[in-house]
Amino acid sequence: MASEQRSRERAADHAASTPDDEAPWADLEMTVPTDRDHASVVALVECALVELTHEAVGAVFVSRQVGRSTRTQYVAGDDVGEQLQKRRFDDRLGWHETTIPRRAVRDELITQLSRSASTAAERSGEGAASGPGVFVVKPVRELRTP
Repeated sequence: MASEQRSRERAADHAASTPDDEAPWADLEMTVPTDRDHASVVALVECALVELTHEAVGAVFVSRQVGRSTRTQYVAGDDVGEQLQKRRFDDRLGWHETTIPRRAVRDELITQLSRSASTAAERSGEGAASGPGVFVVKPVRELRTP
């Protein structure tokens, strides 16, 4: 709980220190695997979740492996703040959409963004042949949909 409070405070500080001509979520982007420490990843995820519930933006995580990519989008649902829409596109399986609790989105993103280079290579079984994953926050109008 204390770490969540610190993350919220950092998100508020970030929003307060952002120039007026730049959207607060404009720099919420990361390549995975990353060398960021766990606290930094948690802070990034918390900032993204705050923006999802206050702006017309979505968080997108794209994972690439040889011959396959998946794109997972998280956007605010009708019950803003408590439930988010999760839209997942897999090259092989197509689109799947569901509604999940905010906490589940937080946990999923932290897990995805915390993967190290060795963990990602082991998990994919592809080693260096897998491309880096990308996490970004962008306007909902720019998200690809089915």
